[in-house]
Amino acid sequence: MINVNGQLIQKESNVFTIDNRGFKYGDAIFETLKYVNGKVIFLEEHYFRLMSSLRMLRMDAPMHFTLEYFEEEILKTIEANKLETARIRFSLSRNDGGLYTPVDHGIQYCIETTVLNDLAKEEFTVELYKDFYVYSGLLSTIKTNNKVLNVVASVFAKENDYDTCILINEKKQLVEAINGNLFLIKGKTIVTPPITEGCLNGIIRNKLIDILTKNKMYQIEERVISPFELKKVDEVFITNSIVDIQPITNYRKKVYNTNVSKQLKLLLKMSYS
Repeated sequence: MINVNGQLIQKESNVFTIDNRGFKYGDAIFETLKYVNGKVIFLEEHYFRLMSSLRMLRMDAPMHFTLEYFEEEILKTIEANKLETARIRFSLSRNDGGLYTPVDHGIQYCIETTVLNDLAKEEFTVELYKDFYVYSGLLSTIKTNNKVLNVVASVFAKENDYDTCILINEKKQLVEAINGNLFLIKGKTIVTPPITEGCLNGIIRNKLIDILTKNKMYQIEERVISPFELKKVDEVFITNSIVDIQPITNYRKKVYNTNVSKQLKLLLKMSYS
């Protein structure tokens, strides 16, 4: 079952028309959330990021689209599918009609829930993807449906037996991985690209920065990172809302440690367990 604008229907049903703006123009955004131990993890943070994205894209949410409504509709969908753990995709698009210029700034949404089975891998190999670039700026920081760069980079990764790729921006600096934010560790310093470089304003990214800021064991820096630094650091890891932290083990001839990454994953899990 999926949830379309509050109505539970079969996943195989015809949901959208040919005039759907998400389909025609990528005029849509989405959130990926995790449900474990009877709750949606970092629900408020996902909701407020969604609302911030709506404002940025000049979409209008109805008055009833509150945090409570957001949670109720997600839980209703999980219950309908009888799931104990779930990966949730909350997709939202502007109402149908118009060409580039919309005729209606209202919204429609769809909630999909599937069994949560994306666990971190012990061996994880990456490569730089250099065919196309992420463009720095605020629009790149939100989760729009315009993910063709991530798609073609994923095709490249699969064809070359990499687990994922690291994306760079038009300035040839590190931005993020295909599937999450990027962190590098050297000694007691942990660095990550600032969102001004074009990386997603990630929920787990922000939570981890907050944890590291309060935990004096490591110094956290948000700064521009050259691809050459990948060969000089001790550890590299990816963050996203499903696996929390995925340590990277191999980049070209470089083999990374994963000890600190795994410790940080435990700290992060403690923050919501």
